Amino acid sequence: MEKNDLLYYKEIIFASSDQTEIRRNQKLLLNGQIRKIAPKIYSANLTDSPEEIIRRNIFEILGHMYPGAILSHRSALEYKPTSANYIFVTYTYTKKIKLPGITISFLKGHPPLSGDKKFIGSLHVSQYERALLENLMISKKPGPRSKTLSIPEIEENLEKIIRVKGEASLNAIRDHANEISKQLGLEKEFGMLNKIISALLSTKPAKGLKSKIALARALGSPYDPERVKLFASLFSYLSSEVFPDRPNKNSDNKSFRNFAFFESYFSNYIEGTKFEISEAKNIIESGMPLLNRTDDSHDILGTYQLTSSKPNISIIPDSAEHFIELLLTRHKILLSGRQQLLPGEFKDKNNRAGSTYFVDYTLVKGTLIKGFDYYAALKDPFARASYIMFLISEVHPFNDGNGRTARIFMNAEFVANGQSKIIIPTVFREDYLLALKKLSKKGDPIPYIKMLDRAHRFSETIYGKNIDEMQEYLEKCNAFKEPDEGFKLKF
Repeated sequence: MEKNDLLYYKEIIFASSDQTEIRRNQKLLLNGQIRKIAPKIYSANLTDSPEEIIRRNIFEILGHMYPGAILSHRSALEYKPTSANYIFVTYTYTKKIKLPGITISFLKGHPPLSGDKKFIGSLHVSQYERALLENLMISKKPGPRSKTLSIPEIEENLEKIIRVKGEASLNAIRDHANEISKQLGLEKEFGMLNKIISALLSTKPAKGLKSKIALARALGSPYDPERVKLFASLFSYLSSEVFPDRPNKNSDNKSFRNFAFFESYFSNYIEGTKFEISEAKNIIESGMPLLNRTDDSHDILGTYQLTSSKPNISIIPDSAEHFIELLLTRHKILLSGRQQLLPGEFKDKNNRAGSTYFVDYTLVKGTLIKGFDYYAALKDPFARASYIMFLISEVHPFNDGNGRTARIFMNAEFVANGQSKIIIPTVFREDYLLALKKLSKKGDPIPYIKMLDRAHRFSETIYGKNIDEMQEYLEKCNAFKEPDEGFKLKF
């Protein structure tokens, strides 16, 4: 290959009317350095299939070969071929052209409007409002050969706008769609769009909506669909597994309260509320906060009040409404000493932990209600406990106290079913948090369930009426060691 020919070593080479380029391409073709993969299209990629190459470069092909074309209809929202390998383009005629691996469906329509985005070469993309109107046109073919998305898909697209950008953005979209609908001759389609938006904003009846997500928004209980998918995945895994019974050995009041003390101590320690054991014991025994650490002391007292009361901690929710009520009530007790954090009220702003953003504060109640459906369908105590703890932790419904609340609900499930509760000791903190993160970020439930199972096996071994002996046992197991000290949980 000559030095200048290196310029032609690329995936897509278009046929040209320039005589110099024609001769060069012919030479490269004869030498086997390029090959023809479609009419007027060559490639120097001699390895991948023509189908792969065409699909990978379809936008460059459209922009070069069809000047003034507009990526439109569903393709303007999806930016990829459908599962049936169709892509939809507004152009000067209506026609289907088949290339290896893809069918281009050309639809005769209005040329680019002001606001239609320039994409690659001379290819434009329908602006969002235009794409919405195009997707509300009548389509004769359903499914992946259809030029339009389904009505539920359009509704969910619009609901996401409210969820991410707010109602004002959706109103602005409606106003602009109204304006350009007259240029495009799509006034009827705008009427449909207006009805959907009005229903989402609760200014018109919601009965016409098809999407569950959109309907929930219109009825005042919007939820996070991605989180609900994650909960469904966890439910599916838990439903397919069998978990061992681990009966509670701390059945009398004395040993139950001893366990509850360490449960409260470790649960607060995980969240950064750190006391010496002797200090924590004094707070619990006296019921009085330390003078120099009033708020932290109240955290210990609030957690212990919940974990040590067998009648209260054995209550588990029997409906979504009961779940919400119980959640708010327990949180109010837990953070009773921190009024500035709104105990007993859902968060009033978004929160995060490191790079993890939790459910938007406007979607908390709806996401909890949707997530509860899966909890209610589980039967095994360990499965229900694991699920409800992750549900609360992942939604993070409060300004503070989410982890402690989640673990309280987990252990309530065990108490209600006569099973051993779970303690997450200090030395096990990183295992606990990393497993939660892996489930949250990657949707992998296995490390999370293995982690909780190990914690449950350990916790089953902690019992007795003598609190000092219980402490000595925990010390032998390295329970109080910091994770970075190189110790492992031993039992």
